[in-house]
Amino acid sequence: MRKLNASEITIELGVLPQWTLDPQAKSIRRDYVLADFMQAFAFMTQIAIAAEKHDHHPEWCNVYNRVSITWTTHDVDGLSANDLAMALFCDEAFASYGPASK
Repeated sequence: MRKLNASEITIELGVLPQWTLDPQAKSIRRDYVLADFMQAFAFMTQIAIAAEKHDHHPEWCNVYNRVSITWTTHDVDGLSANDLAMALFCDEAFASYGPASK
């Protein structure tokens, strides 16, 4: 596993437009809003199972129907391909849920 350079990160984030790069934290972050707590918990469970399978775990926070996820690779002190793959998995998992009610 290796740290991605700035050019690679820019290219990869092109397919992850809702993720925000934090250069100081050397991470990417996205907030998700789901219909309710049960959907948020189910979404987090999907991510947790995939994260465990890939031995790559997020930093995250859940408040009711909101889930904030941060990906970084501490072993390389920055972003790796694992972070971007897991971000894409999160987006794909989220797409299976209906829009959140307001």
